[in-house]
Amino acid sequence: MTFPLIFAIAWALILAAGGGLLTTIGEWYYDLKKPSWQPPDWLFGPAWTTIFALAAWAFVRSWDGAEAAGETSLLIALYVINGVANFVWSPMFFTLKRPDWALYEVPILWASVLALVLTLGRYDDLAPWLIVPYLAWVSFATVLNWKIVQINKPFGEASGG
Repeated sequence: MTFPLIFAIAWALILAAGGGLLTTIGEWYYDLKKPSWQPPDWLFGPAWTTIFALAAWAFVRSWDGAEAAGETSLLIALYVINGVANFVWSPMFFTLKRPDWALYEVPILWASVLALVLTLGRYDDLAPWLIVPYLAWVSFATVLNWKIVQINKPFGEASGG
């Protein structure tokens, strides 16, 4: 196996497994008011799995172009930054029970996904398109997060959470 394939698989597995472990859907979550247009809970796992698989494939496809441009460090950095930004959201929302804090973190995650879309095109024609579903899903999830905050606030001490 090559480094790009190992890195891409590790990145996707760490995010998928970590996100799953940090996403405790319990009574607190079920008691939140949610908009009628929220997808069913069972859809989130397959959606994220697909998104991470596409993003991993984009990394592998981009590697040779990044290597030719002398920018493999940039490619790795973009994925690491994105991974950290993605990883931070779940504990804020689910573990700390602070959807409001998670909403403040979302622009960092969204910008990291946009950076992938804008950068990967330098290395491969298909790679940025493989990231577009990720950008769309994070955009949708941002609106969903915002709506959950709007209809359930306040959080923290004032709400006993």
